[in-house]
Amino acid sequence: MYEPNVVGDWQEYDEHAGLRVRVHRLEAAEPPRGRDDAAEGLTYFSVRVTVENRGGRRYGIHLEDGQIDVRLGPDGESAFIDWRNSQFIEGFDVYPLRRATAVLYAAGPEASLSQVDIQVQLRVDEEWADRRLWVGGIGVHEPAAETQPGAGRESLAHQVSVFLRGQAEEGTA
Repeated sequence: MYEPNVVGDWQEYDEHAGLRVRVHRLEAAEPPRGRDDAAEGLTYFSVRVTVENRGGRRYGIHLEDGQIDVRLGPDGESAFIDWRNSQFIEGFDVYPLRRATAVLYAAGPEASLSQVDIQVQLRVDEEWADRRLWVGGIGVHEPAAETQPGAGRESLAHQVSVFLRGQAEEGTA
């Protein structure tokens, strides 16, 4: 069964040697150019999507609006995406040992921000790569000071895996 990535994990693309992507730095943040009126009453957050080339050739990368989908809460409701404040990767050549990062600003009800699902579909050299999913939440991925490093990520990944297995078993019953 397919298991999603935890926010902060790198995901490699088998079809593009050396290319990998990471969703990270999911945090509460106000947008740099001010709030959109449509987000009144919602809590803003930002997330970064970094594409890294560890291969031997360059890749033409596109990561624009519509290629990143953000869902919130247990019902997977769509987040408000602030396109005006977000920064995308539009037709950028990523050479070996280089990175490119997109910064997305979104908003949603504060109570739903503890569960955030981010789906990314990268376009590489005019071809669509497979969709990848990351899960996390505002404050969820930060382990307490007394816990061992990585314990928070492992706990969240375990919870997501158990949930998805349960859903798969319900679907086959």
